[in-house]
Amino acid sequence: MGVRSLLTALALVAASVAVPVSGPVAQAAPVAQADPVVEADPTLALTPPMGFNNWNTTGCDINEQMIRDMADIFVSKGLKDAGYQYVNVDDCWADLNRDPETGRLRNHPTRFPSGIKALADYIHARGLKFGIYTSAGTQTCARTMPGSLDHEEIDAQTFADWGVDYLKYDNCNNQNRPALERYTKMRDALKKTGRPIVYSICEWGQNKPWEWGKGVGHLWRTTGDINDTWSKTVEIIKLNAPLDAYAGPGHWNDPDMLEVGNGQQTTTEYKSHFALWSIMAAPLLIGSDLRKVSQEHFDILRNKEIIAINQDKLGVQAKVVHQKDGHWVFVKPLANGDKAVALFNESEVNATISTTARDLGLPHSVGYTVRDLDQHKNFQSAGKLSASLPPHGTAIFRVKASQDWYKHEPAIDTQLDIAASIPGIPSTITPAGEPFVATVTATNQAPIPVLNAATSFVAPAGWKVEKLSSERAPVLLTSQSVQGKWRVTPPAGVSPGAHVLNGSLGVTWVGHGKLTRPVRSSVLVPVPAPSGASLWASDVKFTTERSGYGPVERDRSNGGYIGGDGKTLTINGKTYEKGLGAHANAELILYVGGRCTSFSSDVGIDDERDVNQQGTAIFEVWADGVKVASSGLRTWRDDAVSIEGSLKGAKFLRLVVNDSGDGVRFDRGDFAGAKLTC
Repeated sequence: MGVRSLLTALALVAASVAVPVSGPVAQAAPVAQADPVVEADPTLALTPPMGFNNWNTTGCDINEQMIRDMADIFVSKGLKDAGYQYVNVDDCWADLNRDPETGRLRNHPTRFPSGIKALADYIHARGLKFGIYTSAGTQTCARTMPGSLDHEEIDAQTFADWGVDYLKYDNCNNQNRPALERYTKMRDALKKTGRPIVYSICEWGQNKPWEWGKGVGHLWRTTGDINDTWSKTVEIIKLNAPLDAYAGPGHWNDPDMLEVGNGQQTTTEYKSHFALWSIMAAPLLIGSDLRKVSQEHFDILRNKEIIAINQDKLGVQAKVVHQKDGHWVFVKPLANGDKAVALFNESEVNATISTTARDLGLPHSVGYTVRDLDQHKNFQSAGKLSASLPPHGTAIFRVKASQDWYKHEPAIDTQLDIAASIPGIPSTITPAGEPFVATVTATNQAPIPVLNAATSFVAPAGWKVEKLSSERAPVLLTSQSVQGKWRVTPPAGVSPGAHVLNGSLGVTWVGHGKLTRPVRSSVLVPVPAPSGASLWASDVKFTTERSGYGPVERDRSNGGYIGGDGKTLTINGKTYEKGLGAHANAELILYVGGRCTSFSSDVGIDDERDVNQQGTAIFEVWADGVKVASSGLRTWRDDAVSIEGSLKGAKFLRLVVNDSGDGVRFDRGDFAGAKLTC
């Protein structure tokens, strides 16, 4: 064996060793790549692929008419015009068995009776491209059709004959064969057909495909499957963001499909999801049923200015230049010298996140043009860039040093902060009758001064508002601020729920007239405290709840991410009729109004997923900002343990399920028999 052959063989062995993904992945220098003589077609996927895949919304519930509908909606709803190209079919499109005479895959007879080539022709006739799915194993993940392991050449040729433009190649039922061997064989088979087919490696990041995927495929999954929860979105961001060094034209990190429009997250969260996938140069594959997507969510998917960041020809994935306390700053250089910037608030409270032109690597300039890609509006800045963001919110900008900065409105940051009134509880939660302080602060970030700056504040009708201070600035210079404070009290009879507070800054822009900078926030008024001497916690209305996978369930274990599908609460064989089922990391807040004396519960890892022999967590009980009980580490092997904590004088009870440090996979934890004494 020659030296080159020996090195190649060693690289194949090293790259095929499975490495579980359990947390953020540290960057490392890329390993030796595949032989460039046989690398994946270098003319394809020079920008991240954009399109649709049905799996996240329909799974195996598909048919040819549904896929045709998606293609038609691409055209009618402007998605094609926005840059989306690929209409991709995932698992379950094929018959259970291959053709006994030819050995080829064949269409499912009832789901796709017209055949796959006819479907591809339909999509091509609309100026779009067609994608298909199989697995680098003996069967696909749904086990409804054969995989392509050891059938690579015949399957690749079949796809080419049908007119396939994109192949998603999954990792199920792989017989423990080396990943690089399996994925390289399909690459070679695709090249042999002579048809240009974008090749998507979907092995879930298990074998660090970012280290060997360049030259093998055009994109590779860096994570496990996404689902339509905020916690999973953030988990994937943390896994994918550190891998920026591995992405570029024709070779992309793929953090899985978009969930925008599936309905389990807020519009704020979907906007963050889309903006961050875009700036991370991720493939933009819509994973929602376009027949059911709201106009509001279509507008997110069709934002051409954000899409342009994703599709920039320079092909650089954004780098994280700041991350602390849930405050993130991403920066992505663009082909024309501009910088794309995303300011992301991962935290559960309002936050102002800032950066500077210097930190972004922009040249020194008197002024900068800042394009807000959500507002579609330009502002002038002296070099500081900031945004006041709600929980889970993201602002995304395009920034450049410019000579015509003076033509644009001044960038003035305006924020509305709510002062915490109860220790340990988010400041935006306030009981009826409890006062809090609202502060409106505005800072001039423009190179020019503005005049007659003053803040104002408006609470909902019937709320008591007392002005504590209200500054006015005849001249507000660069980096100077003006501020106003108000004491606000929601009335005793106010309806529970979210209530909007409005602040504003008014200024004069010299030579142009008056400007306003509105800002809003909301406060959550909890339902009244429960009555009764002894109460099951699952019968009390939640103030807020956050669970790592799906919602916190009442009297059931944590099941799927949509909710309502849990099982009887069971800890190491012991069952409970009442209780709360959650998944780390979780936090449940209940308003008790100072009238309860204690909380008690049995806690432990639920048996729902004990077949995996995984799951560890730590259970905590908090009275306002004081931890009053903790379980210590509990594992899937352990019996339930009883914990109890005092609630004397506390306004809120917080129940927490924390990851123990080994990742959150299968960390389904129960507060079983959870009871309040009041």
